[in-house]
Amino acid sequence: MLAHQGAGQQAWPRSKAATPLLYLATLTVGLMAGFFFSFAILVMPSLAKVDDRAFVVSMQKINEGVQNGAFMFAFLGAFVFTGAAAIVHHRAGYRTAARWILAATLLYVVALALTFSGNIPLNNKLAAAGDPAVIADFAAARAAFDEGTWNFLNAARTIACMLSLLALVPAIALHGRANKALKTGIS
Repeated sequence: MLAHQGAGQQAWPRSKAATPLLYLATLTVGLMAGFFFSFAILVMPSLAKVDDRAFVVSMQKINEGVQNGAFMFAFLGAFVFTGAAAIVHHRAGYRTAARWILAATLLYVVALALTFSGNIPLNNKLAAAGDPAVIADFAAARAAFDEGTWNFLNAARTIACMLSLLALVPAIALHGRANKALKTGIS
């Protein structure tokens, strides 16, 4: 079973993993884009309006609560599924779709880099302030967290995730056309 992606492009064998990986990549990248977006437009603007104690306690609880299986599925799955989809599509000869998926992977890597180099260290600073029952100066703990930098980094990773998701759109379209061509024998 071979089909052509377009004029002058190579034929490829069908891959059973390509479709589910692309869908899982899209699902998990979309979940992460929405997660980061919700912090940018709702969570952090709302927390900006509360007193220092409420801010510190809330962010500490959020940072503890995010460490769960569902979040890790989306957070790490976006990288794993998107990277795997790029590899599978490339190996199966879906070259143009693979380029879009690779772009999505690289954009998600930008979001990961921002998270690991910026947001997580700032979250750890807040955790290092200790149990709210023993924090003497909530204003100092909040200032050490550096809300402005955290928000800037979150906005940047939100944009990277949204662009990653947008890069998957043409990949899905190209993949769908290729599968249709395989089934009908028309390219």
